[in-house]
Amino acid sequence: MIEVGKKYNERTLYRMRKFYEIFSNEKLTPLVSKLSWSHYIQLLSISNVDEIIYYINTVLNNNLNKRELQDKIKNKEYGRLSEETKNKLIESKHLEVTDLVPNPIKIKNNSSNENVTEYALKQLILNNLDHFLSEIGFGFTYVGNEFKIKLDDKYNYIDLLLSNIEYNCYVVVELKVTELKKEHIEQIQVYMNYIDNNLKKVNQNKTIGIIICKRENKYII
Repeated sequence: MIEVGKKYNERTLYRMRKFYEIFSNEKLTPLVSKLSWSHYIQLLSISNVDEIIYYINTVLNNNLNKRELQDKIKNKEYGRLSEETKNKLIESKHLEVTDLVPNPIKIKNNSSNENVTEYALKQLILNNLDHFLSEIGFGFTYVGNEFKIKLDDKYNYIDLLLSNIEYNCYVVVELKVTELKKEHIEQIQVYMNYIDNNLKKVNQNKTIGIIICKRENKYII
């Protein structure tokens, strides 16, 4: 211990050995210099190589700090991706914006009340907007809530209107505190068509719709 200095305690040496064991893998070696040591410490508990690659790319794409990476790992973001999305990531296939939305989605609720209204759910999201945008994936930006549109002679209100800078499209988000119903899909399709016909620019891609509904006390996409 005297030879290497006091800062190299048992815990640090264990982490260095663990780092070597994990990142000697040929798939991970090219990524060794991409992040800081504090980032890599958060990844040492993960054994799945593809999961590590996912989190490294997430940090690089979103410029995440150590704490933000820690939160994503703690919330098991990779584990909440579909198997289809994981296979696309492994095979480096083209991804759609909805591929990278974890399911179920984590919505922060600081109150003890689990049975909330749609309005209350929206307020929970708006009160933790940065967390919500980070939770649903890369490149989402906020446009507005209760976004007013006119259908025939009647006004309707979109719960949340977002845009995605990577996929260059608007994203309509509807919030439901019940299980998914057929009329929910019909409703959001009407809203998506409206945005495409009235807001979407020629150089933008078609609007995407996301319905967040509740099943077994979890919010799913």
